Amino acid sequence: MAKSGSWTRIWPSFVRLCLLNLVLNFKITALADDTGTVAATTENTCKNTNYQTFLPPPYQNISHMICTPVWHTFELRYILNGDTTTMILSAPYTIGWVGIGFSRDGMMVGSSAMVGWISKHGHAKIKQFYLRGRRQSEVIIDKGELPLNNVPAAVATNGAEIHLAFQLQTTTPFQKQPILLAFGSKYPQNHHLSNHEDKTAIVFDFSAGSTGPVSHELTQMRTNHGILGIIGWGLILPVGAIIARYFRHKDPLWLYLHAIIQFVGFTFGLSTFILGLQLYSKMHAHIRAHRGIGIFALVLSILQIFALILRPKKDSKIRKIWNLYHGWFGRLALIFAAINIVLGMQAAGAGSDWKIGYGFLFGIMVTAAIVLEVLAYLKRSEMRSLPPNFQIDPVGGSTFPRGM
Repeated sequence: MAKSGSWTRIWPSFVRLCLLNLVLNFKITALADDTGTVAATTENTCKNTNYQTFLPPPYQNISHMICTPVWHTFELRYILNGDTTTMILSAPYTIGWVGIGFSRDGMMVGSSAMVGWISKHGHAKIKQFYLRGRRQSEVIIDKGELPLNNVPAAVATNGAEIHLAFQLQTTTPFQKQPILLAFGSKYPQNHHLSNHEDKTAIVFDFSAGSTGPVSHELTQMRTNHGILGIIGWGLILPVGAIIARYFRHKDPLWLYLHAIIQFVGFTFGLSTFILGLQLYSKMHAHIRAHRGIGIFALVLSILQIFALILRPKKDSKIRKIWNLYHGWFGRLALIFAAINIVLGMQAAGAGSDWKIGYGFLFGIMVTAAIVLEVLAYLKRSEMRSLPPNFQIDPVGGSTFPRGM
């Protein structure tokens, strides 16, 4: 073990380095956010479309509609008249379906969507769907929370585009609203939607007639949030914990490695939390379980930093209490972080590559811990079987953990 005096001289510099890194990390993240916001305000123009030739009343007679490109070549037109909001979504189309969903938190589950398509026989179809879950059976036709009025929704093609038109009756005008856009390349069978070919989530500002932030920025932020969380909480912090438990015979190297690795992991975890706050403010994503567990895990990791600073000497009376506190708080943080990574992937609708990748990483960490724990148990059993008068190297005796 390193001398307590040398560690006392080292940790103030270590703490100052931590604080400096946190400040720089926050500034870099904030700068990236500002850059994305500027890009989101870039104005675009829509195509000139004459709806009188293919849409029924009242959609063909509406003038002065606000139009904004929202994704790829998708365009959203809308106009507010009293408590009625008229919307027309235009998108490229050959076969399949096109949909626009309205969500509370930017996620698919729990949202309501208007989906339109032209059947194989040329019949125009537009229906509301309630997206109760991710499975096809949980996408329910003619259900949802959209306040449609008595004017029938309409769908029609014009050239290589499809146009979905509908009216919503709302007492409170839309302002910033999370919107989902998606399309599939297969015809719905018995009104069951096929899996989408592509999708996105944006926050559409109806009061300003613009999208902000743009879907690419939101997608990139959410991807970065997931990557940082998996690297920090799923890889770096577990490695630091394994070193502290199974490599104490490399004294004092194990202590320095443990402190440095956990500091790097904490930095990744804090970056994940900051990006999560930004996503929450931009998308108003009320994912309570994911957000609450994330805050709890961050608080536990901050307490671990304080544990490092307030680490008592080996011969201190409270050293056993400190060991229990530091060890179990660390375990709790890693357990809840693993749960939160899974919850985050589910909420974001992560693909199989994310799930397989994290599952593989989690499997490696668990397998390494089990193998090392078995080796530690065998080593302790071997030591207990030695004769009482057998001389054991006191340093070698602490090679494997006894309780912590």
